[in-house]
Amino acid sequence: MVRAHVALTKPRIIELLLVTAIPTMFLAADGLPSLTVTIAVLLGGALSAGGANTLNSVYDRDIDALMHRTESRPAAVGSISVRAGIVQGVVLSLLSAVVLAWLTNWLSAALSLVAVLMYVLGYTMILKRRTSQNIVWGGAAGCMPVLIAWSAVTGGLSLTPVVLFLIVFFWTPPHYWPLAMKYRDDYANAGVPMLPVVRTNLQVTASIIWYSWVMVAVSLSLVWIAPMGWVYSVTALVVGIVFIVMAYRLRAAAKREDPTINDTAMRLFHWSITYLSLLFLAVAIDPFLN
Repeated sequence: MVRAHVALTKPRIIELLLVTAIPTMFLAADGLPSLTVTIAVLLGGALSAGGANTLNSVYDRDIDALMHRTESRPAAVGSISVRAGIVQGVVLSLLSAVVLAWLTNWLSAALSLVAVLMYVLGYTMILKRRTSQNIVWGGAAGCMPVLIAWSAVTGGLSLTPVVLFLIVFFWTPPHYWPLAMKYRDDYANAGVPMLPVVRTNLQVTASIIWYSWVMVAVSLSLVWIAPMGWVYSVTALVVGIVFIVMAYRLRAAAKREDPTINDTAMRLFHWSITYLSLLFLAVAIDPFLN
């Protein structure tokens, strides 16, 4: 039962969110943040993401049960009751705000609650089942950890965390759409209008390329806005070039109607995670070398 409750929070997604939050703290502190703030962001961020993911799992239990990729999730199979799931989601979300307000400041706590509302109400309940642009705007909730982390360290916000927010925002579609290409039939069966369900591979890959270029451009703008040193500058340029090259390879596969296009899509999906990890690792290292 404990394992089912943990699975409801989608731990792997929480890990990815913290990949952006921790380096942001280093940049905001221009070095090592205080231990108290670090604990607050890690714990508060995990609770916030876990609460939002739990509520998402409960609400989406009907469509999760229709898709092979998600059919074994606890809420989909009924191993966790709806009531228990809602209680867990609400409690985790509120605990996140309490931890951040107590150990950092009210701005971080408020941003944590906004992130939960964006993901649960904005994405899960309103956008996901209604528009092919669901992941574009709904993905904004996944960008919030950088704002929470920055405000926890500094007590406020500035242009730098907004740029970090936009990097993750423009990264989300070219990260998720390749995965949605592979599981197109799953989403179609569940009635979820992900872009690959309602558009051709050529149209989807064109959108992936557009977002990839904007993402790389925004990542490079941080060099002047923050400003960043050579470690981040070189890393952003190199991993950005690799990302765009892989996006064009996926586009080429779509043009020639390659029957193995899903394999190419998944290579881009996995690289996108590596890209974000390496980019934010450079964000974390850069302050120590300037």
